[in-house]
Amino acid sequence: MSADGGDARSHPRGSWMDPASGAILDQRDLMKRLAGKQAVLLGETHDVAEIHRWQAHVIAHLQMVRPDIAVGFEMFPRRVQPVLDRWVAGELSTTAFIEESEWWTVWGFPPEIYLPIFHLCRAQRLPMLALNCHRPLVTRVGKEGWDAIPEAERDGLTPAAPATPEYRRYLYSLVGAGPAGRASDPMHPSWDRFVRAQQCWDRAFACNIARALDAPNPPLVVGIIGRGHLEFGGGTPWQLRDLGVNDVAVLLPSEAETQDLARIGGLGDAIFRIDAPEPPVGRAARAPASPKS
Repeated sequence: MSADGGDARSHPRGSWMDPASGAILDQRDLMKRLAGKQAVLLGETHDVAEIHRWQAHVIAHLQMVRPDIAVGFEMFPRRVQPVLDRWVAGELSTTAFIEESEWWTVWGFPPEIYLPIFHLCRAQRLPMLALNCHRPLVTRVGKEGWDAIPEAERDGLTPAAPATPEYRRYLYSLVGAGPAGRASDPMHPSWDRFVRAQQCWDRAFACNIARALDAPNPPLVVGIIGRGHLEFGGGTPWQLRDLGVNDVAVLLPSEAETQDLARIGGLGDAIFRIDAPEPPVGRAARAPASPKS
């Protein structure tokens, strides 16, 4: 038992845990089960290189079971999709890919921590999908509301399903009354602006995943997305359900030696214990990232 009365379970390094039961999962069985999903979403903290190595390993494991995989990335807005296509086709050098994908403008984290995933997709000819929207749209939706945005300026998105009270509380627990919030409680109208902006990201990822699945023989879509959009299901998974995409799994990394089941219930479908991360890397100056990304 943990000090606060929770149910603490040992989580060995290099193993998967079921957050509902605390059971250690067999990796082969887990990958076989996940390969039958419509989408598998891999949460991340953007500046942790070890997490990106873990993501590459999961993609490789899933591909062994199900070859038809497409990998979607929060890091790229839809407008650079042709660049991703050219990269996978082998038409661009690494330097040209980073430049033409507007990496330093739209993301800014050192590309080398993501390159193992990009090169895996290229080497295995796995389609790469740009999941994000035009960054100013997020600001406008937060400030003005969705209805104020002309249809031609919505970057192909549909309106977000309303945020649940649980999701509002989750977001508030991350940034709450800090500079991004300044709200007295998660249900206060002053918190609406932040929630609207966050949901614009959630909806963008969901719409672009759903678009990739709207095909006669859809691939398994593996999403590389900030964990704040995935944990406890209120972000992108909630928006996917609103779009009719229900068979979705969320996988998350953790460096903790033990897990308290009272805290992680509902967090996701499975948690992997990663190596102790190397020191986080910095990024170039850019607009603030979404919470806990």
